Amino acid sequence: MLASFVNRLEEADLKPSGRNLTPDRLRIEILSGLTVALALVPEAVAFAFVAGVDPLVGLYAAFIVGLITALIGGRPGMISGATGALAVVMVAFVALHGIEYLFAAVVLMGLIQLVVGFMHWGKFIRLVPHPVMLGFVNGLAIVIFLAQLGQFQVPGTAHGGSHGIPNGDWLTGTKLYLMLALTVLTMAIIWIWPKVTNLIPAPLAGIGIIAIIVIGLGLDVPLVGDLASIEGSLPPFHIPMVPLTLETLWIILPFSLVLAAIGLIESLLTLNLVGEIVGKRGGASQECIAQGVANTVTGFFGGMGGCAMIGQSMINVKSGGRTRIAGTVAALFLLAFILFASGLIEKIPLAALVGVMFMVVIGTFAWNSFKIMTKVPRMDAFVIVLVTVVTVLTNLAIAVVVGVIVSALAYAWSNARRIHAETETTEDGAKIYKVNGPLFFGSSDGFVELFDVKDDPKSVIIDFAGSRVADHSALQAIEDVAAKYEEHGKSIQLRHLTHDCHSLLSKAGHLIVDSDDDPDYEIAVDYSVKTGIIGGH
Repeated sequence: MLASFVNRLEEADLKPSGRNLTPDRLRIEILSGLTVALALVPEAVAFAFVAGVDPLVGLYAAFIVGLITALIGGRPGMISGATGALAVVMVAFVALHGIEYLFAAVVLMGLIQLVVGFMHWGKFIRLVPHPVMLGFVNGLAIVIFLAQLGQFQVPGTAHGGSHGIPNGDWLTGTKLYLMLALTVLTMAIIWIWPKVTNLIPAPLAGIGIIAIIVIGLGLDVPLVGDLASIEGSLPPFHIPMVPLTLETLWIILPFSLVLAAIGLIESLLTLNLVGEIVGKRGGASQECIAQGVANTVTGFFGGMGGCAMIGQSMINVKSGGRTRIAGTVAALFLLAFILFASGLIEKIPLAALVGVMFMVVIGTFAWNSFKIMTKVPRMDAFVIVLVTVVTVLTNLAIAVVVGVIVSALAYAWSNARRIHAETETTEDGAKIYKVNGPLFFGSSDGFVELFDVKDDPKSVIIDFAGSRVADHSALQAIEDVAAKYEEHGKSIQLRHLTHDCHSLLSKAGHLIVDSDDDPDYEIAVDYSVKTGIIGGH
């Protein structure tokens, strides 16, 4: 596994997009990392407040998770750190059990993610339909937008002093107008800057110019330092102070499972999204392992855990970051801010960072989904809207699960309605049913209803050449139809069934007629069916 990581590192970093690592490429990666680091600070602090923990707990998580996933993650260019999707789950847990139990839950969360990675379960992210992906992107864009609105509120005193989460009162008067004007100016700079030069990433240029204007003119606007002080030391090694008992395990296990699921779903969907943008697929299992290592380590160093961050990942990609260097540099810059440059970073106006995130929202939202929804089936359009709404109202994991379930049910219902049969009569008076459409749990009842057992002639042939027997329910439906014909004293033959059906049909297997053109595919059945336990036998 380590050798595989090293090979991937060399391939990704030394030859980004087919080019050797040049001084110009290195400059782009470093500046992109700096831009991401600046955008990480208010996000990590805000999410720490949401979770009800000290800001440094969020900053430590952003540093450790960001560094480890940048080094060994499944997709160069992705950025990970403390996220709101995890924070909203943590807040009730921290309030109920305390910060030490959170650290223990984060460690267990990481171990669960490691198991998922080593078992290669990350590949199942491929089962997420495209409408769910569109809903995920749109929902997350809205969540990012709504999160920025808190910066237009007056900082409260929930965490002591003059710092803390917004107290619910909106800025008014000159402060509000200045905040809005600087936000719009930042967005304008980011839009215009690439037309002027590519020497400095547009988001970094926007932050720098707005900071110079605010500091130079002495404008009274909210600053990063108004959220909280980010000054601190190196993350200290810390074993969670919880009893090592089964009772503790049962307390943290449910939350760890939820955190692990949310973290992996958001990370793997972000992996796919970034892969589409840069035109290169990432490794799902490797990303699961990287997230697991990162969260396990974070739990032992006083961090709140984390996962991939779509907003910061988009900033990195749009700024030109394509290798592991940008993510690594971002994490190191963040640590440098904490250790040496907190006073300087705290003077950065929040309006500049809000402007950057608003541009991320504009770039992330799938605006073409409005056009797509007029062309795709209504159920797909419904899934896009549903996942978007559920993402905003609850969390990403629930939204994706709901979207996948609804899509699967819609697909099953659509296929269930396709089962039908054409009939014809042979010269000797036998009736042939030519079954068409998939035969599975959703269509098994419809299949049984195709046959007129009472009025059919003495000899009946059921031809499955145009069908496919998919599962246990399908086999049971065939058994039921064969039993009905035999009860009425009528002979029946089953044609064009696979060899699996010979062994799996416990009662009707002797009715199958072999042909040279019999299909050859495997049936999705459980162990009880394969051992002959079907229909209660």
